[in-house]
This record gives sequence, structure tokens and C-alpha cells, in this order.
Amino acid sequence: MQSFQKIKTIVTPLDKVNVDTDQIVPKQFLKLVQKSGFGKFLFYNWRYDDQEKL
Repeated sequence: MQSFQKIKTIVTPLDKVNVDTDQIVPKQFLKLVQKSGFGKFLFYNWRYDDQEKL
């Protein structure tokens, strides 16, 4: 694994208190073997309803 020196990205504030880490990446997606591609699962339960619609 290569180290990095600088990250350039957009930051968005999250106006919530005490965010549960299971909300950031829900447990059902932590079984994945790869180390990348988790972006589509971030805050999944906040973004999708029970029918997996936005």
C-alpha cells in the first residue's frame, strides 16, 4: 500500500449529533472483501427507504 501526502476533496458538514458509526457504513456492507468501493454504501439507511429507493 502506498502512503499519501495530501488529499484534495470537497467537505460537507453533517448537522447531526452523535452519529452512530453503523449509519456511516451499515453492517451488511462490511462483509465485503475489497478495500475500495464503499462510497455507494455511505449513509445507506439515511438515503434509501425500505424499497431501496432514494
